[in-house]
Amino acid sequence: MRISTSQYYSSNVQTMDNQQAQLSQLQQELSSGNALSTPADNPLGAAQAVTLSMQSSTLAQYTTNQNSALTSLQLESTTLSSVTSVMQSITSLMVQANDHSLSDSNRSSIATELQGDRNQLLTLANTTDGTGSYIFSGFQSATQPFTDNAGGGVTYHGDTGQRLVQVSGTRQIVSNDSGSSVFMSVASIGASPVLAGSSSNTGTGRSGAVTITNPAATTNTDSYSITFGGTAAAPTYTVTDNTIGASSAVTTSYTAGTTALTINLGTGMTASISGTPAVGDSFSVTPGTATANSNVFTTLDSIIAALQVPVSNNPTAYATQQNALTAGTTAFQNSLTNISMVQASVGGRTQELNALQTATSNNSLQLQSNLSNITSVDMVSTISQYEEVQNALQAAQKSFVQIQGMSLFQYINP
Repeated sequence: MRISTSQYYSSNVQTMDNQQAQLSQLQQELSSGNALSTPADNPLGAAQAVTLSMQSSTLAQYTTNQNSALTSLQLESTTLSSVTSVMQSITSLMVQANDHSLSDSNRSSIATELQGDRNQLLTLANTTDGTGSYIFSGFQSATQPFTDNAGGGVTYHGDTGQRLVQVSGTRQIVSNDSGSSVFMSVASIGASPVLAGSSSNTGTGRSGAVTITNPAATTNTDSYSITFGGTAAAPTYTVTDNTIGASSAVTTSYTAGTTALTINLGTGMTASISGTPAVGDSFSVTPGTATANSNVFTTLDSIIAALQVPVSNNPTAYATQQNALTAGTTAFQNSLTNISMVQASVGGRTQELNALQTATSNNSLQLQSNLSNITSVDMVSTISQYEEVQNALQAAQKSFVQIQGMSLFQYINP
């Protein structure tokens, strides 16, 4: 086969151009550390890199969401710990207030201390985060959740909203609890019924404990009224299940004495009343979850108001005060139990987020490793290939120069 000079030149130049282009590509990869400068370099690898990059960005967003939710929950947990500490202090003061040997001034002093703790509790309920958002306002984070009412109690200005944060592909987590669920609600689990005496009672009857004798009884969640009647010589009491209505009223005779009276309520509870109730006196038993019993600020205000009333040398007033303290203590303990349950829930969510952070971090590292395997340059292999192509190019250039200089005219003597 005869090869013309032009074909020879063209073939060798094309070969050297290809080698030069390959050498430039390898040099670019070595300098940038990136094996995929363009999708054309490795179409399949480029497609895989795009998928892995999207997955990595998604995990990065989940990490951001997890950190944000964790910050919110940690602040709520810290605040609830402070709330619990204040409420435990209040519990100690209420136990102290039940000391029968205290004077009116002693009880008034306790009421003053309780007012201070109550104000501290309100401040904690209005806690804000680092951006000035109220943590117990639900979705209304720019609105102060609680304000005092002139006649006692508080008004809640937030809502019941709970912010859901997407922390993984299949999990959303609640990053807050509303003030109404923390300070104005009581969970049915662990809540005790509240036995309260009417403030208009004229006798010395004092409310005691409500005992659950049959936890499975459906009537345990009903509301009851106990009304004393008859005469001093033949006293009676009437128990009415207010949830059912007047048709449930049952009147029972009893013998007045120093022993506390045990009264059956439905089929699963009993109530204890001591002292000497007067004809017309009444008591009520309501579920701990009832609205009247579940607002911790209303409960505290009623206790403080009761302790500020002078009762010395007035058995009826003293009985009324004790009834208010007993009912208030039960309701307050229900609120404390509810807050402890909320705090436990916050702790559970915090632990879950910590576990998710670990899993997300591990997944991110694996994705980065996979992406690096596709897009990063294998320096050892690429340098070896670079040197190989460089040597081949240099050899091609030298051989081309030498062959280019060969001609028959060199062998013809002039």
